[in-house]
Amino acid sequence: MRQQTKSTRVTLAAAVALLVAGSAFAQQPQAQPQPQPRPAAQAAPQAQLTPEQQAQLARQDAEITQAAQQIVQMIDGNRTGEVWDMATVRVKSMIPRETFVQEVANDRARVGAATQRGQAVVTRSQFQAGGQVPEGLYLNVVFPTRFANTPEAVRELVSFRLDEDRTWRVSGYSVRANDQ
Repeated sequence: MRQQTKSTRVTLAAAVALLVAGSAFAQQPQAQPQPQPRPAAQAAPQAQLTPEQQAQLARQDAEITQAAQQIVQMIDGNRTGEVWDMATVRVKSMIPRETFVQEVANDRARVGAATQRGQAVVTRSQFQAGGQVPEGLYLNVVFPTRFANTPEAVRELVSFRLDEDRTWRVSGYSVRANDQ
């Protein structure tokens, strides 16, 4: 991921349209079914991984968290359109720039400006074709974030999809109160 982060712009993949559709994926990133077998490094519990595999996952988590921080900082800075501008052709065909920018702006106006982000949690999900979420392997980064208009931390989610060219690209962004 480090080499990809330097050589590849983080872009928005097809699942960003799910933000507008209010999909179950964007609302419940941790409790996803695993209909297909996962890669061996993810199928085994953490304790059964070799030290090298554990180190590799830790590096991947750190790198994807850094990429997610860049995305939320762009959104904090009212640069949501730039996030969309980096989108794949498929995303751009699924959701107009103005719609994406407006939906994120509406969500952020409801919760206010971010005032504090807590420790990120990274989860992994695999989806088959034909579901609500486009087929593929996803990394989800969840920040417990305090916003100006919320008394408690809100779940701020940035999702990434491993594209066909083996590059991780942003696939969604949402803010949801823990009871939503």
